[in-house]
Amino acid sequence: VQLQASGGGLVQAGGSLRLSCAASVRTFSNYNMGWFRQAPGKEREFVAAISWSVGRTYYAGSVKGRFTISRDNAKNTVYLQMNNLKFEDTAVYYCAADPVAISRTPGEYDYWGQGTLVTVSS
Repeated sequence: VQLQASGGGLVQAGGSLRLSCAASVRTFSNYNMGWFRQAPGKEREFVAAISWSVGRTYYAGSVKGRFTISRDNAKNTVYLQMNNLKFEDTAVYYCAADPVAISRTPGEYDYWGQGTLVTVSS
């Protein structure tokens, strides 16, 4: 499984970005997908996840109500719509995939994309 994240950039506080993660796998619909982020000097943290089966979504408390995760199985792509961005959302964002885990723990995902940088100016 190869994952390619894109859509990062520089945005002012209060603005929006949409991240995409394209997967090169035949059975994308069978994979749980997650977004994580890592700010400089900090550990990688959970942002959001979506299950493969019924598309159930999970969010970190810090982004709930502002971020929305979704998936398009026909396009082998998962999205992260980020609204009302805050300075503290600045980080490298990574997408992850796993056929079993739907978890907030990075170590439980088998496959990772390369990351895309989101910078929010205050």
